[in-house]
Amino acid sequence: MSNYDRRNFIKMVTIAGAGLGVSGSLNPLYAMSGSLAGKKVGIIGLDTSHAVAFTKTLNAADSPAIYGGYKVVAAYPKGSNDIKSSVERIPGYIEEVKKLGVEIVGSIADLLKKVDVVFLETNDGRLHLEQALPVLKARKPMFIDKPIAASLADASAIFAAAKKYNTPVFSSSSLRYIDGIDEVKSGKIGKVLGAETYSPAKYEVTHPDLFWYGIHGVEMLFAVMGTGCKTVTRVHTPDADVVVGVWNDGRIGTFRGTRKGKSDYGGRIFGEKSNTTLGTFKGYNPLLEQIIKFFETGVVPVQPEETLEIAAFMEAADESKAKGGSPVSMEKLLTKAK
Repeated sequence: MSNYDRRNFIKMVTIAGAGLGVSGSLNPLYAMSGSLAGKKVGIIGLDTSHAVAFTKTLNAADSPAIYGGYKVVAAYPKGSNDIKSSVERIPGYIEEVKKLGVEIVGSIADLLKKVDVVFLETNDGRLHLEQALPVLKARKPMFIDKPIAASLADASAIFAAAKKYNTPVFSSSSLRYIDGIDEVKSGKIGKVLGAETYSPAKYEVTHPDLFWYGIHGVEMLFAVMGTGCKTVTRVHTPDADVVVGVWNDGRIGTFRGTRKGKSDYGGRIFGEKSNTTLGTFKGYNPLLEQIIKFFETGVVPVQPEETLEIAAFMEAADESKAKGGSPVSMEKLLTKAK
């Protein structure tokens, strides 16, 4: 947790814990009423293709009305310090967004003077807490791309700061909006009784196993199952992981992370009325629509308690692996994060 005062960190985690019950419930205190002023978007981190994709859509001359006239006007390109695949992307992505009319600035402080809302796009989740704090202190509504952080503790501290500064923030993978999830959430198959999701789960040594890429499939799992996961058990081989969650009401949700064979995303959802198969990944625009709606209303589309459970699920998977596949209590992890 570079350049971050340890005492302030502990204080923020304690504040987050004050909003958490034994089940990890966190009240949605981050909604702001009324439309937010301004349409100027700032980006932190140009080490991911997501940043360029969002900019191309918003800054296009024929950008659809659904994006509300929001434009990316400035970017602070600094991303990861030591993830080679991220560091090497930055120069090229700088040139791409500059062609789209984006000003490159030298600090987050400079960025915040020029924008109304922020996309935190840094690929390295270890930097998210440090980079999010000045944005929240400046009371700029912010979307944080996956992963929200590289640990449950940092994620908890981010939400603590959001509460302290009364600034809305949310995080999500674009796979939360894969084709078919809307139908499930609308009740078409009745109550969800269980689910199996899958995604690539390649590792990055600087992050816990599932935080880097497996989060996509985990996010899909929680999008359909909701909160309330009680225990997590992981079966691991070099080529794949199978992580089984048991929910408080006895439902079972399973994530399969693959590292061999075709890289793909999907799932099968089991409901009271029928079962359904999730469709194809629809790109970043469905998520972008939700981000713009969030900026317009201040209402978060993904509640903090769900994002914290996702982080806890992934940490529990690592703990289960370390214990030879034994079940790990989610409650213990969420309580510890206080």
